[in-house]
Amino acid sequence: MLAVAMCALSVWAADGEKLVALTFDDGPNVSTTVKVLDVLKENDAVATFFLCGKNIDASTREVMKRAVAQGCELENHSRSHSHMSGMTADKIRMEANFTSHVIRQVSGRMPQFFRAPYLDTSDLMYETIDLTFIGGFDVKDWEPAVTAADRSRDVLARVKDGDIVLLHDFEGNDATAEALKTIIPELKKQGYTLVTVSELFKRKEITPVKHAKITYGNVYDK
Repeated sequence: MLAVAMCALSVWAADGEKLVALTFDDGPNVSTTVKVLDVLKENDAVATFFLCGKNIDASTREVMKRAVAQGCELENHSRSHSHMSGMTADKIRMEANFTSHVIRQVSGRMPQFFRAPYLDTSDLMYETIDLTFIGGFDVKDWEPAVTAADRSRDVLARVKDGDIVLLHDFEGNDATAEALKTIIPELKKQGYTLVTVSELFKRKEITPVKHAKITYGNVYDK
């Protein structure tokens, strides 16, 4: 146990900075996603949005462009937000490829990462989807009973260097946008730099792997 702790300390000392990636699932939309972007802008922060292809239309494309302009990253959260572990390879491929291509049309950049809906994965999904799988720690911000204060308190109590925080910007989930007003300034006070998921791997000098049956919740996951 001591050896593991010393290893973790040496990793932190070697790279010299504490990094965390805030991520948001289930957008884009013209309400809550916009409120999240407003808070990010006010706090000079960036994040990564895992998008559902079914939510991308003429109005939300403008929101996506704004996110990119603010330095945020757009990644893949499937087309339909369905459980995918029981799907055929062709269906899995369609779900992922549809969203990747529409994100590229809007942003000019092909997604690098995939978050499975409900974090529901299968060996076939890992084999079929040509993206790195991302998870993250969840503070149940998809439950209406969990208040903005609960959400911020939970994030701040659990966060550590290299973490990917899993939040949601689905329409009407405004408590998460409110929680960010506490989360982001406090993370900065604690010495964290907020980065996108791709920046997290790059700055930690870790190459994310694909097709390896791994879903990263922290950049140091093996």
